[in-house]
Amino acid sequence: MTTTQVSGTVATRRQVLVGIGAAGIAAATMSVFAPLARAEFESIDEALKATLGSAVPAEGRIELDVPQIAENGNVVPIGFDIDSPMTADDYVKSAHVFADGNPNPDVASVHFTPACGAAICATRMRLAKTQNIIVIAEMSDGSFYTAKTEVKVTIGGCGG
Repeated sequence: MTTTQVSGTVATRRQVLVGIGAAGIAAATMSVFAPLARAEFESIDEALKATLGSAVPAEGRIELDVPQIAENGNVVPIGFDIDSPMTADDYVKSAHVFADGNPNPDVASVHFTPACGAAICATRMRLAKTQNIIVIAEMSDGSFYTAKTEVKVTIGGCGG
């Protein structure tokens, strides 16, 4: 049996591995529940102000892939591609997705690094009713870009 000296006590290899496994489970649990601690905004204006501050986003650089009509608001596909060289000096830092008619308009935030190579994302979201989808791209130089499109929901996905 192999033993390891840890903080003045002797631990077996099994105890060390169990400790590492427990630490991994704790880290995974924290990353799963961390989004639950996000702030919830009552209006789209509050959510946008929290993201943009006093900055005014420019149009362009964001290509949205969102259906014009969603037959079911429970699972609406959304995708975006942000034009950026993704170099150490010029990259997309974050992209924020908002739905202006949802009870909580702050839908998602995606964070990028130059190592990503491209600022592309595809996911699904729930829409309560016909509304605008807004994507805000935060660039590494502090500038912001935006794109917006309306999605018509024929069956409410959030009870609406």
